[in-house]
Parts: sequence; C-alpha cells; structure tokens
Amino acid sequence: MHQPVLVKEAVENLVTDGSRIIVDATVGTGGHARAILQKLKEEGKLIGIDRDQNALEIAKRNLAGYGNRILLGHLRFSQIKDFLSSQNIKEVSGFLFDLGMCSLQLDHPQRGFGFQSNGPIDMRMDPSQSKSAFEVINQYSFSELNKILFQYGQERFSKKIAKVIVKERNQKPISTTYQLRDLVASVIHPPFRIKSLARVFQAIRMEVNDELNELNRGLMEAIRLLEAGGRLCLISYHSLEHGLIRNTLRKESKGCICPPRFPVCACGAKASLRMITAKPIVPTTQEKEANPRSRSAKLWVAEKLKPSND
Repeated sequence: MHQPVLVKEAVENLVTDGSRIIVDATVGTGGHARAILQKLKEEGKLIGIDRDQNALEIAKRNLAGYGNRILLGHLRFSQIKDFLSSQNIKEVSGFLFDLGMCSLQLDHPQRGFGFQSNGPIDMRMDPSQSKSAFEVINQYSFSELNKILFQYGQERFSKKIAKVIVKERNQKPISTTYQLRDLVASVIHPPFRIKSLARVFQAIRMEVNDELNELNRGLMEAIRLLEAGGRLCLISYHSLEHGLIRNTLRKESKGCICPPRFPVCACGAKASLRMITAKPIVPTTQEKEANPRSRSAKLWVAEKLKPSND
C-alpha cells in the first residue's frame, strides 16, 4: 500500500477555501486525494489526474464514496490546461504535485522501475506510451546515454557505465532490470554501487517519461490557472526537481528582473506568486522513521497574487 508523504502539511497549506476546486495533479492511488476531500465542503470538488491508468483505476475504487465530488483524468502535466478547458474550468483554488514514485510502480517488478527485483526494463509511467527504457538502453548512442546519466542522474561514472552498456548490447539486447544492474555493478566499486544504481535508474526513468519538461510545463500551467489567493503545493524528492521548482517560484515571486543600476523598471515583469514558507517544509523525524521514502521530500508552498493594475 502506498503511503503518501507530508499529508497533513500539504492539505493544511493547500485547502484554504473548502468550497472551491482543487487539482491533485499526481493522484496516484488516492492517498493525498482522500485527505483533501475530507477537508473540502460538500460543494468543493477534487480533480485527480495521473499518467498511470492502473493507479487511476485504484484511485477510482478508493475514492468511490465521494461520488460526483471527484473527477479523474488520465493525462500528463502538459495536458492540464486542455483537460480543464474541456470541463469548462478556467480557474482553480489549488494545485498539488507529489513528484515521488508510487509504490504501485516501484513494488511491481513487471513495471521495471527498480533494480532490487528482476523484470522487463520498462519504466513507463504511462504504459500506453511507445518509448520505454528498453529503447533508451538499446538504441541511444554512447554520447546520448552518457549525457542523460550525467545530467539526470548526476552520475560521475557516466562514461564508464555508458561504455559497458553499449559493449554489452552489441552482443545481445539488454532487456531486464537485473541485466542493467549487473552491468553497472561490474564497473563500479562496491562502496559506490548502490548510489550509482539509484542514479542510473533515476536518469533512465526521467528520460523515458520526459519528467523535467513535463514538470516545467505543468508548473507554469498551474500558476496561470490558479485564481487569486489560490495555493500551489509541490512535493519534490531530488535535487533536479528541487532546483527547477525553487528557481521557478523565486522568479515568479520576484517580479522586476532589471539590473539594480536601472533607475526605473524597464522589463515590466510582475510577480505572480508569493512564497508562503521561506524554506520548504520537510517531514518530521517520526514520518521519516515510519516511511523511509519520505526522507528526501520537500514541500514548497506559494500563493497566487491578484493581478496588478499598474
């Protein structure tokens, strides 16, 4: 069973008006969604979206008791605006993004996300999409593999790992998670293997699912779709997500970007957000002990500003 992270903190910051519409952009199996619905009033509504149709089917069953107060959609972050438009929704009062992997994906070997159990090397969050980890591992050039391992995995042994992957696949296709695990282990010294394996699998997963581009597009759409006073909550888990979110929120809450030497603003940029917390919220010691997957989580909270009349 998937255990959602920072539930209390996220819901308290997200739901400021229980009579409005909230979007859970990573509904998964419905952990955060249930807590949100419990805080919403009868007239409030939750829209839950996810790339994983299997997760949505479970969420549908888990949240069946809420009837027409919930609407589920199978889509990516970049499709949020079009989906809401199709429902004649122009603004919402809150967005929640929980960017962590769902246990439904991690704990099932057939999904191919992890190196701790054997299965086909897949890693698609949406099993209906065409590109999988098999294509990335077996068809990307050495330079492309090295690039994604270094950029998305921040793996210092990226060249060594990319080289052994290319050498092996020239003999036979790399089709299972254990094949990839053993290749990485063969060129990494034991003290560094677990961290390198985690970084390699993360990098390939991010490439397969185009995660950073989807997050950037979804984040910008969410900011535009929030009503004045609406809240944006994001739970991130690794440095690339942390950096993208931090930089975007800082930029959107800063406004003018003119050099300090300019006597008056020439750029015309206006702040669209204000940060609710100076620093991201992190799990308590008790939550980290109860749910080890929460250890790296950070909750970012911002509020949409009223448009300036200047």
